[in-house]
Amino acid sequence: MVRIFCKNTQTYKEFQEGTTLLEMLPEFEFEQPYQILSAKVNNVSQGLNFKVYNNRDVEYVDGTEASGQRVYQRSLFFLLCKAAHEVFKGCRVYIEHPLSGGFYCNIKKKDDEEGITPEDIDLIKARMWEIVYENMEFHRREVQVSEAIKLFRELGYIDKVRLLDTSPEVYTDYYLLGDSPDYYYGRLLPSAGYLKVWDLMPCQDGILIRVPDRHNPTELTPFIPQPKTYEIFAEALRWNIITKLNNVGDVNHKIRKGGASELIQVAEALQEKKIVKIAEEIEARYYGENKVNVVLITGPSSSGKTTFCKRLSVQLKACGLQPISFSTDDYFVNRVDTPLLPNGQYDFDNFDTVDHDALQEDVLKLLDGQEVEVPTYNFKTGLREYNGKKLKMREGSVLLIEGIHALNPRLTDKIKDSSKFRIFISTLTSISLDNHNCIPTSDNRLLRRIIRDYNNGSFTPTQTISQWPNVLDAEEKWIYPYQENADVMFNSSYLVEFAVLRNHADSILRAVSKNSPEYSEAHRLLKFIHYFIAISDAEIPSTSLLREFVGGSSFK
Repeated sequence: MVRIFCKNTQTYKEFQEGTTLLEMLPEFEFEQPYQILSAKVNNVSQGLNFKVYNNRDVEYVDGTEASGQRVYQRSLFFLLCKAAHEVFKGCRVYIEHPLSGGFYCNIKKKDDEEGITPEDIDLIKARMWEIVYENMEFHRREVQVSEAIKLFRELGYIDKVRLLDTSPEVYTDYYLLGDSPDYYYGRLLPSAGYLKVWDLMPCQDGILIRVPDRHNPTELTPFIPQPKTYEIFAEALRWNIITKLNNVGDVNHKIRKGGASELIQVAEALQEKKIVKIAEEIEARYYGENKVNVVLITGPSSSGKTTFCKRLSVQLKACGLQPISFSTDDYFVNRVDTPLLPNGQYDFDNFDTVDHDALQEDVLKLLDGQEVEVPTYNFKTGLREYNGKKLKMREGSVLLIEGIHALNPRLTDKIKDSSKFRIFISTLTSISLDNHNCIPTSDNRLLRRIIRDYNNGSFTPTQTISQWPNVLDAEEKWIYPYQENADVMFNSSYLVEFAVLRNHADSILRAVSKNSPEYSEAHRLLKFIHYFIAISDAEIPSTSLLREFVGGSSFK
């Protein structure tokens, strides 16, 4: 017998060894407003078919929890891939990236250049529902890596072959849905019958697979048109296709052949080219019919706003302009006046955390040619201080305002729109592990933030991981609603970023205690970064956006 402590009920029960988590679930009575999708066993995410052979702590999770969402989404992707392959023999399915509250996918039919049609989507959707109603089971198989490579090579899944070929592991696992094998880098649901909340719809040149809302998993995430976000992804994907670096396996093989230096140089050149283009567009608008002299820069946490602002300033100077910059953070209200969250903690991401009236008044004075003393926020004392820092705009001056609320129309509603240029910085990971495993864009930023917080002595990795769900909630409320208002989007992701971050994140993540709830996320991220062959950051220039996170930046 094994003794199981259920965190949901705070009780112990005994079971025959080898009992699955799914079989144990009815024995624990607790409120389940949403379908249970997976569980954490000793703070490591496992599927419900996981068999327990020793005493363990177990916490069941639903679709409101990140690990449960990932299990659901991976299973849904497998369902889509199986149905598409059955409806269109020899087709190729690409799960590309998150978009519009779902995931953008592409299906290439064999010997068909016309692309997918609405009628094709209906056929795939119908087969998916048939599999769901059959309650077809997912089965996990653990085999030697060489055996998995042989299987996927025979199926023509070269993307999976290239990924597994660079794996340092002896064994790996893959899944079967019916008689269809596929590879996913995490656990799946017990059966397709769990997949009752989803939809397929035409989107751009492909398909949008819609997923449950994380706040209410019984409903779909609201659809939000994001044409500009799609274009920035498409731009990155086009470059990946040109360079033949679509997936992690491709990048790993390039690194193995000694191509790390070239990858770094190309990544830097692409970002610099984009920044130059943005600076030249601002210059053209500055001297245009409607003079643009206010540049608003925003983006989610750890997207690289600070370094981007510095690099843009350099390029604007090269255009003959004189950039003057400040952060909305310097206009924070005094800490005692900060809005509160329902739990009583300070809500530092709230729009009213910024004294927007004072900020806009100063901007209007600057645009009027007046000299203005601007504040500096003292994060230690929690006070806004005036220390004699004065700004004045002259001929050729462009005001750069950087901060998470910079694109919120209320921040600058008294300034005429024709004088503004809006920039949204994203970190849109364009490569995938393989064709069926896209990389969550937030993982990129979370790893950056963990490393930066640790190096700066701000927070431990445990604290950073603990805060991350609140960060994502705040971004969803205060930042993303305004991203499509941007005149231009800048993608700060770096082609070989994860290969570089691995050296920094490995030891930091291993420091997270197995006893802490945050270990589940640390364990997942550790497993994830080990798909990448590590490379040194020695050749990354001191002006790189990555230097903001790994250290060594020449910008102060």
